Amino acid sequence: MSQINIKYVVESLIKTFLYSGKVSLDLRKKGLNKKLKSDNTPVSNGDLEVNKILTEKIKTLTPNVPIISEEASENKSRRDLKNFWLIDPIDGTYDYINNLDEFTINAGLIINNKPEAGLIFAPAKSRMFYSYGNKNSFEIINGKNVQLKGSRNFDKNKIKFISYSDKIKPEILKIYKKLNVKSHFRMKSSLKFCVVATGEYDGYVAEPRACEWDIAAGHAILKHAGGEITDFDGNEIFYGKKDFKNPSLILKGKNIL
Repeated sequence: MSQINIKYVVESLIKTFLYSGKVSLDLRKKGLNKKLKSDNTPVSNGDLEVNKILTEKIKTLTPNVPIISEEASENKSRRDLKNFWLIDPIDGTYDYINNLDEFTINAGLIINNKPEAGLIFAPAKSRMFYSYGNKNSFEIINGKNVQLKGSRNFDKNKIKFISYSDKIKPEILKIYKKLNVKSHFRMKSSLKFCVVATGEYDGYVAEPRACEWDIAAGHAILKHAGGEITDFDGNEIFYGKKDFKNPSLILKGKNIL
């Protein structure tokens, strides 16, 4: 892996992400073909087409690095993974197929079971984020690369978190109380990692749910912006676990570390 220029790889993928976002919106405008997968979650031809675009480009850039995608079976049975890609071509498929705007396109590069690079594009919001190492986390705004520092005019009495649901479970409420969280706002997709990295919000808490491809890219972007992600017990999050299942999560922006 030391032979890979991660910065070059990530920057070479940005145009591919922007293009795949355009494709996703064009397909939605034409009318999506939708079906249910074996786990009873929806998938569309848009998910599959974006997956094809991303995997083909990534294979040209890093041909020796395995790719794990939500929408493909390849490599999912492997148990020896240390260095690999995690792709979620459309995170927030419900939003995508229902003409909502928080869905995202995601790819995270895992090295030694840790997230070392990430790209997230929210096509309907025209927000593109990427990272490739400590203090190298960015959003492209008006054609310029703006470094993410996770900072804002911080007020410890106005801490606001993202939540997955409007109904907050007791275990999560306990963490909110401990962190002095005063308000929460619902957001489903990986965009939550990005808005914590920018400092628009201060964090996110979730019980064990979803899979590693849902969080890998966002983890890298937030970590490289100075934030932190652990489980409920403060343990570091590693990747390549059995069935690629996530543990509990606490995202913290730079201001509340």
